[in-house]
Amino acid sequence: MDTNQMIEILIYILVFVVAAITVLAGVLFIMWIKKRQNNAKPKVAKEEGTSETEKNTQLGMNKQSIFNFMEFDSIDDNMIIQNNGTRFLMVVECQGVNYDLMSGVEKAGVEEGFVQFLNTLRSPIQIYIQTRSVNLENSISSYKDKLSKIEDKLNRMKMQYYGMQESGDYTQEQLDKVFFELTKQTNLYEYGRDIINDTERMSLNKNVLNKKYYIIVPFYAAELGGSDYDKAETKSLAFSEIYTRAQSLIRSISACGVRGKILRTNELIELLYMAYNRDEAETFGIEKAIKAGYDEINSTAPDVLDKKMREIDKYIEQKAFEKAQEMTDKVFNEKEQAVLTKENNMQDLINEMAIAIIQANEKYIGKDVAEESIKRIEEEANEEKQTKAKKGGEINGKKVSRTRGRKPIKSVE
Repeated sequence: MDTNQMIEILIYILVFVVAAITVLAGVLFIMWIKKRQNNAKPKVAKEEGTSETEKNTQLGMNKQSIFNFMEFDSIDDNMIIQNNGTRFLMVVECQGVNYDLMSGVEKAGVEEGFVQFLNTLRSPIQIYIQTRSVNLENSISSYKDKLSKIEDKLNRMKMQYYGMQESGDYTQEQLDKVFFELTKQTNLYEYGRDIINDTERMSLNKNVLNKKYYIIVPFYAAELGGSDYDKAETKSLAFSEIYTRAQSLIRSISACGVRGKILRTNELIELLYMAYNRDEAETFGIEKAIKAGYDEINSTAPDVLDKKMREIDKYIEQKAFEKAQEMTDKVFNEKEQAVLTKENNMQDLINEMAIAIIQANEKYIGKDVAEESIKRIEEEANEEKQTKAKKGGEINGKKVSRTRGRKPIKSVE
């Protein structure tokens, strides 16, 4: 093989290698384009079909609706229990600070404390703000009770002071001292009365609002691991863990001047009641709702026959009472009439008996004396009859009561 043939063979080989490299590069480029398109298409499709919550989850924020905490199974041990005992919530109420009235240094301190609070978070939280109309009914009732005590004390002091003045046993200095205390008590009473009047006028304004701030601390039963716990054990462990988180959160927010407290069970009930019944809660608070039995969802009506039997017994008792009252009134009236008749004829009987006694003893006292005595008795009897006729129904100058000595019958209970 000469040199020219070797050069041709090398040229053919070089052309083949270059062609192979070109084809391979084209294949790799096409595969890279397809892979890029495949990666881009699902992402676009997912972004088009996902909600705002899922997009935030992809970004690592995992936002949830604050109203999720209102869907609950029960409220127990200062916790809201959800999802059949798999999710537990504890609520911390925060007392806000008046940021606008602070100095620049104080504002910087609050901001720094809030940053520290955010940096110490190791579990998700939710912030809930509830706006309530100010209900001053309880405050007014409390003020009135206190004012009533002040008024009673004021009246006692007035009676004491007037008594000291009338007795004349006290010096002017002692009277001035008591009068000074009386004036203080009078001013206190008038001040309390003005407070009640102002508070009642304020309660008529429905636009007086108050905002309450809450931090909701969740705990999931899945955080306990794969161990098999029953519901009681799960709730106990959840309470310990969530209580620790809430206390840690309260200490963290105290760095920025915000005080917090864990809501008790009854306070959680009020919180949810206000959230569910915003309009009714202004006039029908949680305490009235509980007293009215609104927490009793299921009720059973009494048996109709039992109800009819109770009504019959009640009717029998009432009629028996009326019958007894009627008979006793009748018997009493008969006896009373007999007594009245005897009282009306009492003087006549006395006169007749006196005349009979005189006649029986005529031989001892003498006939003239006996006749004169009988004559005077008859004259007095005639005068008494005339006087009685003028007075019309009075006996011995006293009116006769037809219910004298009678006691009314009481019903049997």
